[in-house]
Amino acid sequence: MTDAPLLKVRELRITFGGLGAVRGSDVEIMRGETHCLVGESGCGKSVTALAVMGLLPRNAKCTSDELSFDGQDLRGMRERELSALRGDRIAMIFQEPMTSLNPAYTVGSQMAEVYTRHRGGARRAALERAEALLAKVRITSPGMRLGQYPHQLSGGLRQRVMIAMALMCDPELLVADEPTTALDVTVQAQILSLIAELQAELKLSVLLITHDLGIVARVGHRVSVMYAGRVVESASAESLFARPMHPYTRGLLSCIPVPGKVVRGQPLGAIPGVVPRVGPDFVGCAFRDRCQYAIADCARVVPAQDAGPDHHYACRLAPDWTASEAA
Repeated sequence: MTDAPLLKVRELRITFGGLGAVRGSDVEIMRGETHCLVGESGCGKSVTALAVMGLLPRNAKCTSDELSFDGQDLRGMRERELSALRGDRIAMIFQEPMTSLNPAYTVGSQMAEVYTRHRGGARRAALERAEALLAKVRITSPGMRLGQYPHQLSGGLRQRVMIAMALMCDPELLVADEPTTALDVTVQAQILSLIAELQAELKLSVLLITHDLGIVARVGHRVSVMYAGRVVESASAESLFARPMHPYTRGLLSCIPVPGKVVRGQPLGAIPGVVPRVGPDFVGCAFRDRCQYAIADCARVVPAQDAGPDHHYACRLAPDWTASEAA
């Protein structure tokens, strides 16, 4: 990995009317890194990814101090320039492949279009590459699959087709927005293993969006935890699981059943309440109404603190609070 981030996002703010969907978030992705964006539904994960791809709806207002890819400022790009970048150097796997794949076209036609759009050349060459990539993502009889329509494939196969399509032009950054949604547990494990293997083999940078910390533990190098439109904790996966600092992160971890520690018949861990609706000018910690450690000062500006050289969190609790709690 080089020292310069491949993707750099600073103070990203996205609003829809009076709702602050993203409120000053920072994300950095290094080359060859799998960076996981974690949080409950509605916290701003997918909207952040859409901002990076330049795919926000027209009613969204987006500002940032920096939004760059490989040193290029994405904010000043025209739609034609962004369109040339999408699918080529940056590719995305959307949540639901059945709604992302066009039901009126065969798998081969849709995959070939990506290649000819960005690389040119003959359709035959594009179909040959598509067949090779379907084989790489372990789809049997890839040549036959090229002539099939999305409805003729299972959910797991459609997801593999989406991954293969995203790899058609050898992207540098792969954005995977909850790629295992609606898949059964066995297929989920296969898809996650496939993404991890491809990331290592092709030296991809991956932005993986999920609400499942079990997935993060398996494939993540670095983690950003989002809550109510803001990154509240950012650390390496190892540091985050060993010493979670923000109460929200600790709450998410407490919801994961641990074999040998969960008492049969006892309720599983849960975070009370729901994610609040906050405006763009909301002040203080948005988690305070759900936090057992909240104090009056939490309604004021929340300080940024460090729990290590590369472990940051936004909470008034002192860096040694976990040790004090354990004592």
